[in-house]
This record gives sequence, C-alpha cells and structure tokens, in this order.
Amino acid sequence: MTGRLMSIGDDLERATQQDLRGRRRRRRVLTGAACAALLAPGAALAGGLLSTEDVEQSLPRGTKFLVGTSPQCEVVREGVEYHCTIEGEFQSEIADLKGTVEPTVDATKHVNGGCRSLRSDGREWRCYIGREAVRQEIIGPDFLGDYAPAPGVG
Repeated sequence: MTGRLMSIGDDLERATQQDLRGRRRRRRVLTGAACAALLAPGAALAGGLLSTEDVEQSLPRGTKFLVGTSPQCEVVREGVEYHCTIEGEFQSEIADLKGTVEPTVDATKHVNGGCRSLRSDGREWRCYIGREAVRQEIIGPDFLGDYAPAPGVG
C-alpha cells in the first residue's frame, strides 16, 4: 500500500502544481488533506477499530460464492487475526477449498485483508487483516487497499 500511496501522492502533487502555481501553502494543505484521507482507514485498522462484525461482513464482500452466507468470527488477535465459520448455503467453483485463499473487502469497497480455508468444505477460515494478510501470503502487497467494487469470482 505504501507504493500505491506514494504514486497517488506524486499524482496529487503534480496536479496541484499545475493548478496552484504560486500558492505553495494551499498546495501543501490540499496534499496533506488528501494523504490524511487515504491514511485514515489504515490507521483505523492499525488501531484495532475493526469490529468482529466488520470482519464477518468483509468475507462475502470479497468473495462472490460467500454472498448470502452468515460468517461468524471469533477474535484470535484483536484487529489482526480471526477464526471464522460459514453458515448458510454456497456453491464454490472449487471442489476442495482447503488451503484456498480469498480476499476480504471493507465497507468502502477496498481490500482490507484475506482468509485461508481450513477445511475442504469451506466452512472454516482463518482471516487476517491488513499487512498480516500479506505476511501470511494470502494477498500481495500491491492488492492491499485496492478498490474492489464487487465480490471476486474464481
């Protein structure tokens, strides 16, 4: 996400330079405000402001075959790691889900982590939020924070 933020910051700086030549103070304020807006969700995640319900809702937001299910999650490490079980009917494109990884998506439609299936039937998952999902090799570092307007397929 750091590379993505740097790129966005560079783009913002170029745009404000063109539009606000000679208004350095205003440019700094605009760039600072834009960076703060981008960093706020990450700070909320890091601060453990994510509820168990947020994690439960992030599973179907990230994976289409889980839409309509009712995930139930328990905290393993607050704001970082969760153990989730899936209630409800679903049909996956994959016959054996054990070890399969899927992204999780927050309420703003951005990838906030990911989960790994612990069972072949896909009813039990270990989920990680933020950089821990990258460390667990569930999602790539460039995917964390990406816009995900609809649940992923396949």
